[in-house]
Amino acid sequence: MATTVAVIQKPPVLLEREATLERMLASIDEAAAAGASLLVFPEAHLPGYPAWAWRLKPGGDMALSAELHARLRANAVDLDGEALRPLEEAAARHGVTLVLGCHELDSRYSGTTLYNTLVVIGPDGVRLNRHRKLMPTNPERMIWGLGDASGLRVVATPAGRLGCLICWECYMPLARYALYAQDLEIFINPTWDTSDVCLATLRHIAKEGGCWVIGSATAMQGSDVPASFPERDRLFPPDEWINDGNAVIIAPGGEVTAGPLHREKGILYGEVDPEQARRARRSLDVCGHYARPDLFTLSVDRTPRGPVRFADE
Repeated sequence: MATTVAVIQKPPVLLEREATLERMLASIDEAAAAGASLLVFPEAHLPGYPAWAWRLKPGGDMALSAELHARLRANAVDLDGEALRPLEEAAARHGVTLVLGCHELDSRYSGTTLYNTLVVIGPDGVRLNRHRKLMPTNPERMIWGLGDASGLRVVATPAGRLGCLICWECYMPLARYALYAQDLEIFINPTWDTSDVCLATLRHIAKEGGCWVIGSATAMQGSDVPASFPERDRLFPPDEWINDGNAVIIAPGGEVTAGPLHREKGILYGEVDPEQARRARRSLDVCGHYARPDLFTLSVDRTPRGPVRFADE
């Protein structure tokens, strides 16, 4: 049965969690009213992707970098707390599945380290999965810690069995295969990358995995950055497109069925049908009849990796 998907690429209120949450709730209301039941938000959307990391000077901007990180930490999401409760309640109220990117604060161990995290919330408001980005890219390593494989899971939703990788994780063939091997029907890739190469990669994944692919990014201009952002005008000229968006939906086999939604701060709608994924794998099933387990093996350790284990826990 087909499901209507809403890929939301409206800008956040950068570094302001509560204001961004308000925008997200408004977008959920809008998408649900349009009949969508699977809603996808961009990478690190709450409270916004750290685009400044690609613009700061390693030495000369250390003080600014420290201030931005402090503000980001103060507005990050503690998944052991109540920060996502409004979104969980909205998911249950509308009966929709949410996939959203956030900056996750490690409150259990360090109280300081942040992770680039994707959360899947089911239509009953219950959290289905948390995936931390395995390898931040280039200057992102000054923002986020390294995730583990505990979130490399495919979860069942009314729209189909979905799994997620963040941004350039889509270029990690073993991570992709770990998802394919869990009866994947919908592959979701919230990303900051809007290049033609990224689109080609997502089309390749749709063919390789025999799955639907949803790519989501943020459409954002310098004028969308709030005035409270330190040194905003130096880092983000108001007329500049910081990110083009380019939300896209791709059918199993590689055909683009919706998007890319280019430089439009809106919502991309499309239909996905998991039965089409199963039909696509009749000829090419990389974890089934096209696999060669006699020649190749993959072992994935999904044990959560904390920095310490206490004997009395």
